[in-house]
Amino acid sequence: MTKKTVNPSSLPKPSGYAHGILAGNVVYLGGQTALDADMQIVPGGIVEQFRQAFSNVLATLAEAGGRPEDLVSVTIYLTDVDDYMANGKEIGRIWREMAGSEYPAMAGIGISRLWQKEAMIEIQGIAVIQDR
Repeated sequence: MTKKTVNPSSLPKPSGYAHGILAGNVVYLGGQTALDADMQIVPGGIVEQFRQAFSNVLATLAEAGGRPEDLVSVTIYLTDVDDYMANGKEIGRIWREMAGSEYPAMAGIGISRLWQKEAMIEIQGIAVIQDR
């Protein structure tokens, strides 16, 4: 099985990690926070940060040749689970807008903080690219 590093040019250049690894037809999507191309966490709250972090995940998936419907597992790390839940309807709407209504296996995990102090969310996933 071949293994290929996946680092989209639209995302900040990684140092000491990869945005994704394509192994056969499986894409391991590294954790993405709400960093923009300038390495800054986007302003706003959890909704804005979800949109940016998930966009970063999907950019890596697309670079590997995948689509949102190829996601099989997503883990979301949250510094404030209550805030995420309070905004769940809006976050769900954004998910459907960006990825459709097919949902992968998911987990949400509350944590004390992320690498960037301003980050409220980090999303990582696994996708299996389907034969098309």
